[in-house]
Amino acid sequence: MQSKKVIFLILSILMISSLVLTGCFAQKAEAQTTAPALSALMPQTEPAETAAPNTPVASGPPIVYFTTDISPAGLLAVYEALGLKATGRVAVKIHTGEPGNRNFIRPALMKDLVQKVNGTFVETNVAYASRRASTARHYQVARDHGFNDVAPVVILDARTPDLSFPITGGTRLTETLVGSRFNEFDFHIVISNFTGHGISGFGGAIKNLSIGYASAAGKAWIHSSGSTRTVPMTRWNWPVVAFKESMAEGAQGIMNQVNGRILFINVLSNLSVDCDCHSGAGLPTMAAIGILASLDPVALDQASVDLVFAAQDGRDLAQRIRSRNGLLTLEHAERLGVGTRAYQLVKLQ
Repeated sequence: MQSKKVIFLILSILMISSLVLTGCFAQKAEAQTTAPALSALMPQTEPAETAAPNTPVASGPPIVYFTTDISPAGLLAVYEALGLKATGRVAVKIHTGEPGNRNFIRPALMKDLVQKVNGTFVETNVAYASRRASTARHYQVARDHGFNDVAPVVILDARTPDLSFPITGGTRLTETLVGSRFNEFDFHIVISNFTGHGISGFGGAIKNLSIGYASAAGKAWIHSSGSTRTVPMTRWNWPVVAFKESMAEGAQGIMNQVNGRILFINVLSNLSVDCDCHSGAGLPTMAAIGILASLDPVALDQASVDLVFAAQDGRDLAQRIRSRNGLLTLEHAERLGVGTRAYQLVKLQ
C-alpha cells in the first residue's frame, strides 16, 4: 500500500513538471513570433545615417531629405543633411523673380545658408522681352528684390561669348549654351521655387539646372530644340515634347561639367500653378509643404511632384502638371543618366 502511494506521488510530480516546461516553451515561441512584427513597425532610418556624400545609398535609391520647417534654419538643415560641403567659390543658382511676381523665393530665406558658404547668387538673362533681358536692368531687379542685401549677384551671361557644353546621347540637342562666367565658380547650389509652368507643367531643379543656367541665347536654343539662338524670341509655339526633352538634355550638359560638385534644394512654399517668370502669376491655391534637398535633381523633382499629388488641397497644381505631361521631362532625364526617379524620402525632425 505504501509503495503504491510513492509511485502515485512520483507520477504526479512528473506530470506537473511536464506542464510547466510546456508553458515555458509556449511563451518562448510566442515571443519569437511577435518580435518581428514589432520590428517591422520601427522606422528604418539606417540608410540615411550611412549615406556617403554625392552617392546613392548602397541599399537603395538616392535620398531626398525633407523638412516642414520653411525657415532659414530649415533650409540650412536640409543642406547639412546632404553631407556634401560647398567649398571654394560657391554659386547659388536662384530665380530673381519677374517684376510683379509675388511668389519667388525671398533672399531672407536663403541668407543663413548663402552666408555660411560665402556664396554668390547667380542668374542668367531671359529670352523674352523683360527688364530681366538686359544685364543692367536685370541687376536692378535683383537689387529691387533684395538679393544684394544678402550676397553679391552675378549675371552669368553678362559677357560674351557663351560657353558650349556638350550633351551625350541626346535626341534633340548636341550642346547647351551657358553664360561665360559659369567657370568662375567651383561649386553650385541650385535652389528652386517649385511651381507649375504653362508649357512644361512644373518647374523645379531640372528646369533651374537647364533653362536656369542657359544664357539668353541658350534659352532660345532649348525652347526651339536647336532651331534658333535669336533673342528676344518672337515665336513660342515650338513642339512641346521636343522642348521638354531638350530641357532634360540641357540639364545633362550642366551635370557633365560639375563633376559632382553640385547639390539641389526645392522650396515647396508658394505653390502657384504659374512660374516665377510670369509677372501676373496666380497666388497659390494650396498650403505650403516644406523644403526638400538631394544630390539627385531627378529624384528631388519626382519627390516634389509626388508630395503635390498626395496633398489634399493640391488639385490645381496637380492638374497643371498632369495636363502638360510634366513627368515627360523627368523620364527623359532619367534615360540620359541625369538622375533617377526612384528615391528614399527622409524626414528631418
